[in-house]
Amino acid sequence: MARTYLTRSAPEAGEVERRRWMFRHPLVIRVTHWVNAVCLLVLLMSGLQIFNAHPALYWGKVSTFDAPLLAMSSTEDDPPKGVTTVLGRTFDTNGVLGSSTGADGEAADRGFPAWATLPSDQDLTGGRSWHFFFAWTFVLNGLAYLLYGLVSGQLRFRVIPSRDQIRHFGASIWKHLTLRFPQGDEAKRYNVIQKLTYLVVLFVLLPVQVLAGLAMSPAMDAAFPFLLTLFDGRQSARTVHFVVAALLVLFVVVHVVLILLSGFRNKMRGMLTGWFVIERKVEPAVSAGGEPRS
Repeated sequence: MARTYLTRSAPEAGEVERRRWMFRHPLVIRVTHWVNAVCLLVLLMSGLQIFNAHPALYWGKVSTFDAPLLAMSSTEDDPPKGVTTVLGRTFDTNGVLGSSTGADGEAADRGFPAWATLPSDQDLTGGRSWHFFFAWTFVLNGLAYLLYGLVSGQLRFRVIPSRDQIRHFGASIWKHLTLRFPQGDEAKRYNVIQKLTYLVVLFVLLPVQVLAGLAMSPAMDAAFPFLLTLFDGRQSARTVHFVVAALLVLFVVVHVVLILLSGFRNKMRGMLTGWFVIERKVEPAVSAGGEPRS
């Protein structure tokens, strides 16, 4: 559904700019998008609260305390200083990771600081309650999105690149690197990088994240023993869960930055109302006398 309007001329460029209003995002897509956004934020902050109960990651079936893949801790200095160890190498992360200022203004042993966790105080039970509730909300919301996308055809339109897009994959990467965003007819559909990214997020990262989360549950392991085999142990599942969460955060950050650079108002209007504006510059029509026609 689209409407085209002639908006303003650009005499110095010998062109006019046409604005096409396109209904891009159906209601179900918009609702599930914003529910996902809320769920991911709460899951991240409550997940960091759970991580703080034991701020270290391991690989395998047991915790190898002497050789963690990642560990956040504080020194015995007065006041304590935060350090982070990654694959045996230690980095000074004082004031942010390992040790940070608490509500009383004093340095406290914390993997992640209070402002990044939900609840903000050290509260494992509260963090687990928030995490589990929104985890199931996120799964049900995702299933609703997938079901609607399959039935309506929106899923194919949004995540499956065409052959022509795949052939121009290199050019699309270069346009992204040089911050040249699609205009005109190109802006009607997601480009190949967007589609492939959404494809990986929807069908690789999110399923792995959910399965890794389930593998950390003893009840789920008893019902579905293959989960522990799949991840080579509960500690490995916890590490995978953490790494995938970091990748999802990276995806969201890049997603938001590109929205800000490519037209925040237009993108937000599209995801709030469904209507998206496509601008296209064209040569003005010329009358028989050689004068441009309005």
